[in-house]
Amino acid sequence: MHLRTLDEKNKTTALLLIIGIIFIATTLRSPLTSVGPIIAYIKDGLAISNVLAGFITTIPLIAFAIVSPIAPKIARRFGIELTLFFSIVLLAWGIIIRSLGNTPLLLIGTALIGTSIAFGNVLLPSLIKLKFPLQVGLMTAAFTLSMNFSASIGAGISYPIAENTTFGWQGALGCWAILSVIAALIWLPQIKHPQKIVEKTESPASSKSRSILYNPVTWTVTLCMGLQSLIFYTTAAWIPEILQAQGLSADKAGWMLSLMQFAQLPLTFITPILAGRMKDQRLLVALFTVLYLIGFGGLLYGNASFIVLWMIFLGLAGGSSFSLVMMLFSLRTQTSMEAAELSGTAQSFGYLLAAIGPVLFGYLHDVTASWSVPIILFMVATILLFVSGMHAGKEGFVSSVE
Repeated sequence: MHLRTLDEKNKTTALLLIIGIIFIATTLRSPLTSVGPIIAYIKDGLAISNVLAGFITTIPLIAFAIVSPIAPKIARRFGIELTLFFSIVLLAWGIIIRSLGNTPLLLIGTALIGTSIAFGNVLLPSLIKLKFPLQVGLMTAAFTLSMNFSASIGAGISYPIAENTTFGWQGALGCWAILSVIAALIWLPQIKHPQKIVEKTESPASSKSRSILYNPVTWTVTLCMGLQSLIFYTTAAWIPEILQAQGLSADKAGWMLSLMQFAQLPLTFITPILAGRMKDQRLLVALFTVLYLIGFGGLLYGNASFIVLWMIFLGLAGGSSFSLVMMLFSLRTQTSMEAAELSGTAQSFGYLLAAIGPVLFGYLHDVTASWSVPIILFMVATILLFVSGMHAGKEGFVSSVE
């Protein structure tokens, strides 16, 4: 689909589709990033333990891992548009259930949220490849920018809502249902003509190809997905604690996390566009590796007066690494079916790896009574991300002809 070559009616249809994709993307992170800043309110309100409170942030990652491989199969049966619509409706219900002020419902709602978001995570890159094959870079940029922008807003406004309004923590969590309902209404016209994802047999390379699981690129992309997700979710969980240990107040540490989220936005948008114009994306891998190492190195060895700078470097690195991995789902595949399968595989195994991060880093802090070892582990994860990214960033496809 190319807007310049379409008549007015089809242009309107394409624009509605673009707006729908952007709105769905805004629902995929804000229900998650809104939890961390108000976890103390949730603990006090429900009288739950630290362990159970920490588990709230892990449930969605486990749901991602379980549901991601299933999403392409359901989309193949019912079409991407209809599958996404019902996932948004499920997301709205999950958000409402989570905010009702009951511990079992909190856990159930969180599981429903993770399940529904997994469908969007997996299927939107495939839909972009299917509907906008000539604008994959630009559309991926819009998609990932929308995700990270809403994540930043979620992290920034949940504490003020919980602290300064009568809605409390329940309102801070529940308000995101409104955005999900709006996204569902905007997406509604798309379900009239559901389109199934393209099968492998339509691949130009061959009508008979081996499973993508046999290709090493599948697993290096998966490792990239897991490591960048581990870094993202673990920094979201522990960066405020690390900064407080370095002398910042709880309020200022929360704002530094929000700054890190907003710093993701420029490279979140620019990276997919650049990647789409490059046959080999290894230069981009080297770029975000350097940014990560400067940021984590600054936290470990640098002057605390430059914490703002370290947060900006980490944000730039996070935005670039996340959007590049999302782009690899399209760049390393030849059909929308392959893109959905690669996305499902990478996100399933990747989020299992990511789920280990917050728990492991918290354990290391408890054992060592210091944040130095966890920060060093961040740097080790960055090096592993660089190694896997240098392989995944090479020109080629995950499909291999028999």
